[in-house]
Amino acid sequence: MSSAVKKADLDWGNLPFGYMKTDFNIRFYFKDGKWSEGELSSDENVPINIAAPCLHYGQQAFEGMKAFETADGRIVCFRPDENAKRLQASARRIYMPEFPVDKFVEATKKVVAANARFVPPYGTGASLYIRPVMIGVGGKVGLGPASEYMLIIFVTPVGPYYKGGFKPVKALVVEQFDRAAPLGVGDCKVGGNYAAGLRGGEYGHDQGYPVVLYLDPKEKTYIDEFSTSNFIGVKGNSYITPDSETILPSITNKSLTDIAAHLGMKIEKRSVTIHEVESFDEVGAVGTAAVVTPIGSIDYREKKFVFGDGANPGPVISKLYENYVGIQTGQLPDIFNWLVDVDK
Repeated sequence: MSSAVKKADLDWGNLPFGYMKTDFNIRFYFKDGKWSEGELSSDENVPINIAAPCLHYGQQAFEGMKAFETADGRIVCFRPDENAKRLQASARRIYMPEFPVDKFVEATKKVVAANARFVPPYGTGASLYIRPVMIGVGGKVGLGPASEYMLIIFVTPVGPYYKGGFKPVKALVVEQFDRAAPLGVGDCKVGGNYAAGLRGGEYGHDQGYPVVLYLDPKEKTYIDEFSTSNFIGVKGNSYITPDSETILPSITNKSLTDIAAHLGMKIEKRSVTIHEVESFDEVGAVGTAAVVTPIGSIDYREKKFVFGDGANPGPVISKLYENYVGIQTGQLPDIFNWLVDVDK
């Protein structure tokens, strides 16, 4: 079955990972203790009170997920219910109202359907990135939660996060900066974490490193996460990922863990020291944007940890990536029931 949707006139194979205006976004408003029913809007601007707590006190949370055209012409969203649950967790932590999971999934399907012509054709390597963002908008000068909120879900077609595609990159351990504090909001998807990570990220970029790796903010001994994504390691038949209260629970990592277990790997979610990493066979950075980025080497102080030959993805991470993307695009059976169909 082929898609009946007439696609936008775009160079699908050469899309950047960036923003472009699409036809519609969807907006919900929270006022007097309840969420509105939602409305589609073609306006990419948001009128906002100059005293909105999202501007002054960082009361905002967001998500990132994707939609795809499958091999048989369907349009599907990947695990939107998990993003809804994570947004709820972020909202609870920073005193925002939770948005119902079922309503979130339906809203996601609705906005994707309204922008179906921007869903990249199957086989192009591109996807439709979906960005929900919740902000406190009720005007308030004193420190405290907003009285009113807005949830916006917009979409934009994107190409690969890294221009080189599925190829190893080098990483730098940054000890001069932290992305999160002990008992802070490191496990929430809130803007403050990303703002806190900007300086460390740019520090690495200035030295030629596409990604930086943070250690735990307390002891500077245990792996926290990369600047853009969770850390995974492969050692023999073990899939290893850090267990920490300062790490964002990655839906990509959660999904890859399920795939690894299905493939017969041993799952180890535990504390991982930076010194242990040198013994790993493979290392990857995992997240929605890039899915899996193989790490060819990690520079830590005066040491360089090299994984495999440093220039090519390792066999295990390659297999995990192929299974993950295969399920997303319908090339492989959706054995975990992760895909949500969108009516075109």
